[in-house]
Amino acid sequence: MDFEVRDRSINQGRRLTREREAYLALVGQGVSSREACRIVGINVRTGKRWRNGSNPTNGRAGAPPITSAAPSVVRGRFLDEDERIVIADRRRAGATIGQIAAELDRDPATISRELRRNAHPGSGDYRPHAAQRRAQSRRPRPKTGKIAANPELRQIVQDGLDLRWSPEQIVRRLRRDFPDRPELHVVHETIYQALYVQGRGELRRELAAALRTGRALRRPRRHTQQRVPRMAAPMVMISERPAEADDRAVPGHWEGDLIIGKDGKSAIGTLVERATRYVLLVHLPHGRTSDVVRDALIDTMNGLPEHLARSLTWDQGAEMASHAAFTIATDIPVYFCDPHSPWQRGSNENTNGLLRQYLPKGTDLSVHNREHLDAVAVQLNGRPRKTLGWDTPAERLATLLTDAS
Repeated sequence: MDFEVRDRSINQGRRLTREREAYLALVGQGVSSREACRIVGINVRTGKRWRNGSNPTNGRAGAPPITSAAPSVVRGRFLDEDERIVIADRRRAGATIGQIAAELDRDPATISRELRRNAHPGSGDYRPHAAQRRAQSRRPRPKTGKIAANPELRQIVQDGLDLRWSPEQIVRRLRRDFPDRPELHVVHETIYQALYVQGRGELRRELAAALRTGRALRRPRRHTQQRVPRMAAPMVMISERPAEADDRAVPGHWEGDLIIGKDGKSAIGTLVERATRYVLLVHLPHGRTSDVVRDALIDTMNGLPEHLARSLTWDQGAEMASHAAFTIATDIPVYFCDPHSPWQRGSNENTNGLLRQYLPKGTDLSVHNREHLDAVAVQLNGRPRKTLGWDTPAERLATLLTDAS
């Protein structure tokens, strides 16, 4: 792109320059911020400041995020007039929403929403050219927010913030106190937007100080392309785990996790066999770094018979960053759960709860030596379990070992 050189000594104000317009247009098309900065020819930090604004520093006033005018060319994520004509023709021909979506390579929800929002309000007929006009009339920004348009809602939200209620507490009380008044129902993001986006005037700006963070500007989380992977080696996800592990038909598939002690300074590893619920406790006296956990797991799992060491399922904690080395040393594949999905290790989560009878939360776990952990494991493995028909895990494991011999 060819951009003119501007005199930087002249105050440009907050107006959008060609560089800013081009940068925001590229980002709006899905180009990463870094790549957009490279194409336009600006510093990466400049692009980040344009998108996210800046906090006041050293007496220098902060700046709000820069927004672009509505694009003259509709982006591909919006339906265009030709697609709306296809929708109308196929609806008259009796096609289903799923069939129309497949033909247009769109999500069925997009087609359903289009028919619901842009059909004729009286007859319910879908007319493509009228639908296009309705969609275009709604697109220009900025729009009047729901809080600004409703003085009663605005006052309730302001009163809640004065009482130092969080936005989520406010919206939950609105739904509880006014269940039959949808005009007073908002989501907490609407309140955050009204507080932080300048120019809307929906809420008093100083009320941002009532929030627990006390921030004058929202701090964006790190962009996806800037995130550092926890695992050096690629993870094999739980969806690829053998079916025999899922239905607990074959023993030897284990679930693992760490229980953490006071102030995160101590930990103990827990391993639960899925078929028998047999428990092994891993002693970690030297911390919970990935190398320490790897070596401790190798020592523990290498003591098992081959037919009882088929796989290990873990969450995506950084302590398993050396999972590839563990697999090489033990020939046991490691499968990782999806993020925020503890139910995918249900047996292990249940066992961790039982362990807290012996290893309470908020205590220093480093005081427990290996002999004590072995004694705790023996007690757990001697408990009758409802899920095992009141057998104990030790009895189930003994049966397996006897059958194998």
